[in-house]
Amino acid sequence: MDDARIIELYWQRDQRAIGESEAKYGAYCRAIAHNILGDTEDVREAVNDTWWQAWQAIPPQRPQILRAFLGRITRNISFNRCKAQQADKRGGGQLAAVLEELAECVPGGEDVAAKLELQELTQALNSFVAALPAEKRRIFLCRYWYTESVAEIAARFGMTAGAVSTLLHRLRGQLRLYLQEGGYI
Repeated sequence: MDDARIIELYWQRDQRAIGESEAKYGAYCRAIAHNILGDTEDVREAVNDTWWQAWQAIPPQRPQILRAFLGRITRNISFNRCKAQQADKRGGGQLAAVLEELAECVPGGEDVAAKLELQELTQALNSFVAALPAEKRRIFLCRYWYTESVAEIAARFGMTAGAVSTLLHRLRGQLRLYLQEGGYI
């Protein structure tokens, strides 16, 4: 079933929308959750929560791209679950490694000014990623959006793990420079 029809089922409050979402995007959402959580039971719960949150969000929202909408919900649920369960102590997923890698180039902080600049920072990150050549952009997103391991990325792109690590290191350096020039660091 196409995405427009699935979204229409949500708008009609037809429960078939959840089944159709699972059929079309279940594997995709499970892959996202697994890369973050690493535990089969947590993944199952996160994906089930995804369908519930999608049901709650549609309507009033009408997503332009259903795959991205569901992926974002899954990602957010998985990150929240990971934080709540202190997954780095349990050894699950790639989250700790990904956050550590990005910590060196993305500014942090909990003060009010940092929160107000979040929207600008988001736009800067989107601009940086959009300007990358297609393959580098896909590799960057596989690591830092989908939290795939270096080995998984290497296999997907026919590269060695060392080449992927080097490329990601260089991209983080470029990102750090880009953010410095933009006044974010």
